[in-house]
Amino acid sequence: MRVLIADDHELFLKGLEFILHENYSDIELVFAHSYTDIFNILQKDKQFTLLMTDLAMPGGKWLDSLSQIHALLPETPIIVLSAVFDKEIVQKTIDIGVSGYIPKTSSNSVIISAINLVISGGVYIPPELLNTKLKKEMNLEEIMPSQTENRLLTPRQIEVLQCVAEGKSNKQIAYELGLSEGTVKLHVTAILKLLNVNNRTGAVREAERQGLINHE
Repeated sequence: MRVLIADDHELFLKGLEFILHENYSDIELVFAHSYTDIFNILQKDKQFTLLMTDLAMPGGKWLDSLSQIHALLPETPIIVLSAVFDKEIVQKTIDIGVSGYIPKTSSNSVIISAINLVISGGVYIPPELLNTKLKKEMNLEEIMPSQTENRLLTPRQIEVLQCVAEGKSNKQIAYELGLSEGTVKLHVTAILKLLNVNNRTGAVREAERQGLINHE
């Protein structure tokens, strides 16, 4: 697993490096200290499993920079690690296509759990940072159906899962179903939880087993 980590605070970088090496034996880390560093690295190397970055850094405005990074790495999940607690900012990062927003005050276990969820294809947002719009998306039956005896997925979730089974990216699914990429990620997160699996492949296999989708 190759991870690009960007932060302009050396102490935080060192702490995160320790946490990641402690939890992932096969991890390779590449470090950046600004948005300028990120773009310089990506000009030469785009083969990353995950990108983790601070929000406010030298070298660019965060909104423009994150949008450009996502455009350069459309299939690579991005996690924001930030000391900023602003629900509107969280909404904007999800709309851009960011897969996770982790407060820097989070415990080591929360950080690792969030990373695992994001790598599996889901999206991580702390409940306290959800704004009204995201709470609606996360809690309405469209995203999380009421508990039924069979715990069936909603029709929309089955559509998303069928697209996942066909190998489509979140961006492709969003375009095909007329959703935002952030909403697709929320659906994937809900699907993983409802099917009690750890990744997209597991979700497809479990859905096939339950007869929810057809995958040829």
